[in-house]
Amino acid sequence: MADEVDFDYYEVLGVSRTATQEEIKKGYRRMAMKYHPDRNKGDKHAEEKFKQVGEAYEVLKDEQKRAAYDRYGRSAFNGGAGGPGAGGFGGFGGFDASQFGDMGDIFSEIFGGGHARSSGQNKQMFRGEDLIYDLDITLEQAAEGYKTKIKVPSWSKCTACGGSGAEKGTKVETCPTCHGSGYVRAGAGFFQIQQTCPRCHGTGKYIPHPCHKCHGTGMQEEKKELEITIPAGVDDGNRMRIPDRGSPGQNGGPAGDLYIRIRIKPHDIFERDGQDLHMEMPMSFVTAALGGELEVPTLTGKATLRIPEGTQSGKTFRLRGHGIRSVRNAEKGDLYVHTTVEIPVNMTTEQKDILRQFDASINHSKKDHHAPERKSFFEKLGKLFK
Repeated sequence: MADEVDFDYYEVLGVSRTATQEEIKKGYRRMAMKYHPDRNKGDKHAEEKFKQVGEAYEVLKDEQKRAAYDRYGRSAFNGGAGGPGAGGFGGFGGFDASQFGDMGDIFSEIFGGGHARSSGQNKQMFRGEDLIYDLDITLEQAAEGYKTKIKVPSWSKCTACGGSGAEKGTKVETCPTCHGSGYVRAGAGFFQIQQTCPRCHGTGKYIPHPCHKCHGTGMQEEKKELEITIPAGVDDGNRMRIPDRGSPGQNGGPAGDLYIRIRIKPHDIFERDGQDLHMEMPMSFVTAALGGELEVPTLTGKATLRIPEGTQSGKTFRLRGHGIRSVRNAEKGDLYVHTTVEIPVNMTTEQKDILRQFDASINHSKKDHHAPERKSFFEKLGKLFK
């Protein structure tokens, strides 16, 4: 996502700046469904909005990140919070001290901010960057659990320079600015501040002629296959942490972590709400009037729903235990079936005559109990105009 494109996280999710976490979560679900790539194939605007929605939610759902955003805006993060990309990697957002120039370096040195720490040789070691892999799965895979293989980046010594970072025939030199210490001192008189060397970034080394293949890093990236198991019950936006599979550290620092972020594709029939599922089920007006049995789909097969006589359109039925199990235990949610009475179309003349005769018999009886909804409406209407 281009840094120059600015946007407000709250506006992206359609919530106020005082929104609760539940409101933020609902806003994310609503906007993610609206702009999901599967529902907007080839729409570049929707794709960009979907990335913005993911970035906004990653920040606002975390109270500490949200507080930083409220105070500093998007400048408080390195490239945002790693907006979603189909099957891709992104930086994992964190507070970016470099946005505040030398003051950020001062805070880093005094309070140990960022990902840097001192080694025994008085040089700084930097932890590698965390990576995010967005994994798209179906609702069925989320409900039952899922095993798959993904290709993730891995690093090894550069074959061109042997890991030195210097072009073949040249060598790594001691940094002329800090003389190999990795630090420089700023200030005058009694008050002096020790800062990371701006030329070598704390390594104490200087490479006049960086390797053409690794550009001075000493490492080359490869793709390796990694098998992962997604537990049953995961929800959209859940993340799995795989330690030490992120970018390599610098100057002897530890590697970052790899986060598998789950993205559940929209389903043609079911809509998920936590552990519960919701669906709309059409039924004939004969079944609604006379009652009967209705066969409804579930994630694991079919279930039979008993429809009582005189069921009105919009009636909701609950099927216990036909939702999605919790990722923490074996407890399952429920399936809510929202019924709609389907009105027949393209009827023959004979069928229309039968319906007219039926309607006439209902009206002739003048018994309001045949139409309770209509009776209730006219009673309210009568009270309104009294």
